[in-house]
Amino acid sequence: MLHAGLPHDHGEDVSCVIERMPSEEAFRSAASVFRLMDDPSRIRIFWLLCHCEECVINLSAMVQMSSPAVSHHLRQLKAGGLIVSRREGKEVYYRAADTPQSQMLHIAVERMMEITCPGDARP
Repeated sequence: MLHAGLPHDHGEDVSCVIERMPSEEAFRSAASVFRLMDDPSRIRIFWLLCHCEECVINLSAMVQMSSPAVSHHLRQLKAGGLIVSRREGKEVYYRAADTPQSQMLHIAVERMMEITCPGDARP
């Protein structure tokens, strides 16, 4: 059955798909999360923070980048809701947020790179 407004009939009823399609705003939100992952350094930082909690200085050493560059990436990840921070004295520690978006993105990164998480029981 042709859905009203579709110019071609390909023999499939897509009306149920069209009715369930999320709003344009929902797609914008999803795109903004994916945009956060458009930089390999940011993906590395995010991946590290999925496995440990660290300060900027240690993260800088781990990814071999300057502290200002790492801080820039951390601000973007935090603004996107993928990481959280806590202050202990003068030090700020970062880790992946405990949200479905952050967890799903971690899984996607892992699968895309075909790597195994440290401490993971997978063979």
